[in-house]
Amino acid sequence: MAIPQTQFFEHAGYRLAYVERGEGDRVVVLLHGLLLSKKMHRNLARTLAERGYRVVSLDLLGHGESDRPADMTQHSMQLYGEQAIGLLDHLGVERAAFLGTSLGANTALEVAAAAPERVEAMVIEMPVLDNAIVGAAVAFLPFMVAMQLAGPLFEVGSWLARRVPTRGLGVVDTVWDWPMDPPGPSLAVMRGLFFGRIAPPKAVRRTLTPPALVIGHTNDPVHPFTDSDELAGELPNGRLLQAESIIEMRVRPERLTGEIAAFLDEAWAAEVPARRRRAKAGGRRASAA
Repeated sequence: MAIPQTQFFEHAGYRLAYVERGEGDRVVVLLHGLLLSKKMHRNLARTLAERGYRVVSLDLLGHGESDRPADMTQHSMQLYGEQAIGLLDHLGVERAAFLGTSLGANTALEVAAAAPERVEAMVIEMPVLDNAIVGAAVAFLPFMVAMQLAGPLFEVGSWLARRVPTRGLGVVDTVWDWPMDPPGPSLAVMRGLFFGRIAPPKAVRRTLTPPALVIGHTNDPVHPFTDSDELAGELPNGRLLQAESIIEMRVRPERLTGEIAAFLDEAWAAEVPARRRRAKAGGRRASAA
């Protein structure tokens, strides 16, 4: 399969980057983790495209090849959700499935909260919810303080990291986004997220009806398994899939990607009669008018 070319669209005055793989009416939007990029889901994107899906991987604002404003007010889960909806508008796509990891998982929940009619299904990997607050603070606050106090050192480290060849090194190439990113915009991303809402509140999550596959794992204070377990119970059509560890999806993805593909196949198969019912209902309303 040919390497897809990065494309861009404008949203709220900023340029956002994305790549597409595959063709067809079944669209899946992939959303990456914090300070990572669309490279995070390359293998999954290829797998889903080979199964007949049109897969679109988005770089959220402040990440990857998208614009990187150093203004914390431009970064929030809700704004990221709006960017994902804006991608659908740009592509002329009415409905899509959303698959997100960590930051991307919470973004997918924001999409479902803001525009449930645009969401075919959700795959929520490693959500960061109520039980993650302490772990996330312990993990990220010292990093934010260091970036603030030692900005020039981080600039030098970023300059050096961008000169290390990592293409073709799999997981290394993916996580290398962290040291390559310039510290100013990255700090703005973390500040904006830290002081904003982490996800739709529990009462809202209980109203999100799209089919949802929630993937979690144990022994991770930033992505506690209790968050995944509770979210699967909160979502009316949620189900839980336990990963062996945080690295299973990255180094041994066959089992999880198979479960994800089967879930999406099932969700779209169920949508066909539902779409017909909506079309018939719309026709009856038009006739009555």
